[in-house]
Amino acid sequence: MDLQDQLKNLFPDHQPEEEENVQDHQDQIWMQDDPILCKYEKRKGKPITILEGYTGADEDFKKLAKELKTRLSVGGSFKNDAIIIQGDYRNQIMDILKEKGFRVKRVGG
Repeated sequence: MDLQDQLKNLFPDHQPEEEENVQDHQDQIWMQDDPILCKYEKRKGKPITILEGYTGADEDFKKLAKELKTRLSVGGSFKNDAIIIQGDYRNQIMDILKEKGFRVKRVGG
């Protein structure tokens, strides 16, 4: 007899409610009208991709940074209102951001 059966025995009149999709509320990131700038640089001889220009809350930008890093399976950080991704992933990052509904502008080479 599992926990669900025991609870049904204790509370026979209880009707279980359907769970809302809580993840939809948590994953909503503030969208902006201005484009996010996607730049490519080399620091200490290694390529990096920098995303700047997000005007929303820092927490939203950090969530976006974490999602990009996990989807691309790369390292990176969030410093000085910019997301720094290790490697040249401009095309993939721009595709992911456009998929989410952001406007993205490619800057530099």
